[in-house]
Amino acid sequence: MHDWLTMTACDLGRGIGMGQIDPVELTETYLVAIDEHPYRDRIYARVTHDRARAEAQAAQERARLGLRRSLLDGVPISWKDLFDTAGSGTEAGSALLKGRVPEADAQVVRNATAMGTVCLGKTHMSELAFSGLGLNPVTATPPCVNDEDAVPGGSSSGAGASVAWGLAAGGIGSDTGGSVRIPSAWNDLVGLKTTAGRISLEGVVPLCLKFDTVGPLTRSVEDAAHMLAVLEGTAPADLRGASLQGRRFADLQNVAKDDLRDEPGKAYDDALARMKEAGAEIVPLDVPELNEAMTLSGVLYTTEAYGLWRDVIEANPEAMYPEILERFRMGKEYTGPDYVAAWSKLMACRRAWDAATAGFDAVLAPTAPILPPNLDRLLNDHDYYVTENLLALRNTRIGNLMGLAALTLPTGTPGCGLMMLGYPGSEEALLRLGSAAETALA
Repeated sequence: MHDWLTMTACDLGRGIGMGQIDPVELTETYLVAIDEHPYRDRIYARVTHDRARAEAQAAQERARLGLRRSLLDGVPISWKDLFDTAGSGTEAGSALLKGRVPEADAQVVRNATAMGTVCLGKTHMSELAFSGLGLNPVTATPPCVNDEDAVPGGSSSGAGASVAWGLAAGGIGSDTGGSVRIPSAWNDLVGLKTTAGRISLEGVVPLCLKFDTVGPLTRSVEDAAHMLAVLEGTAPADLRGASLQGRRFADLQNVAKDDLRDEPGKAYDDALARMKEAGAEIVPLDVPELNEAMTLSGVLYTTEAYGLWRDVIEANPEAMYPEILERFRMGKEYTGPDYVAAWSKLMACRRAWDAATAGFDAVLAPTAPILPPNLDRLLNDHDYYVTENLLALRNTRIGNLMGLAALTLPTGTPGCGLMMLGYPGSEEALLRLGSAAETALA
């Protein structure tokens, strides 16, 4: 049964379908693993034992009757602590929301539950999702599976840790500037950033509504495809026959390779070489307008984030981690005209990106230019915190600013991911490319 803790979600689902795995026994195996794990309280904010057992029993009965609702019917997953769950706390990693208990599930939780997934509980996260590091002195900082003295990446920190440490078959997180992809990359997982607006945000604690997206952190591309399907209540992408042969990719040069550190850089180059061996054509690409787009991040993100949270924050600012409080308050520096002008400039940059990338199947870049930073140093060195926090999300933020779908894959080098940037709404095509690349990188 301990093998179940490292199997892909889809393999677990196939085992249930063939009668080899009992959903109740599977869920109990996960619950015991969580309760006995030394990092349980650093990964899970809340474990929903009763809900998980009830959902597993229902999945068991459906399997017995041949009425399974999806391949993942009966498979236990975790939820980032910003998805509302009825009767269970949803606090978004912040003391500002301490004791907040929603009356209803978020729409995506309802969808996934209707497709048969089992809710194990809520995972820790960066405070109000406003950091890519995964550091949270207010609630908890999960450990990175590759370096227990380092942060795991955020803001979906516990989501990534729950899967990487064998405490969930898959995790659901959110990605506003890289919050699914960074913890996936640093914990050697697959992470899918969906196109803004594709998946419902109803019942999801917001950060920046124009950039907030929902996505899975998983052990395989196949898992990501099926997790996307259960979040929407639809059929998964067909990955059969996926190949890199004849596929044309852009290797993004500007922004993505600035200040690229040695280990992520080498892992990225090695990954591209393996993709070429599998038949991919890879062409260097510069998109000069991207440099301007990156300078707009401050006004676009902080203005909206502070606008949404100002009243709550200023009613109790001492409850916040000072570094996160400072980031939110940066939004006070900009005016309404600044914000409108920034969006106008960003839309022009998006049009230039679309034109420059139109001849490619996807754009490639290192998921993060750095490895997971040291936790203690982040807490004690302000300059280090600022530098590492900005670099952590620098590459992933390209996908959010350009309005794209994006996927990160493990390269085989611990903590280093390969990112594929696809067209808006192209998740199914991107997952096929990712499946082929996953085979090449294995």
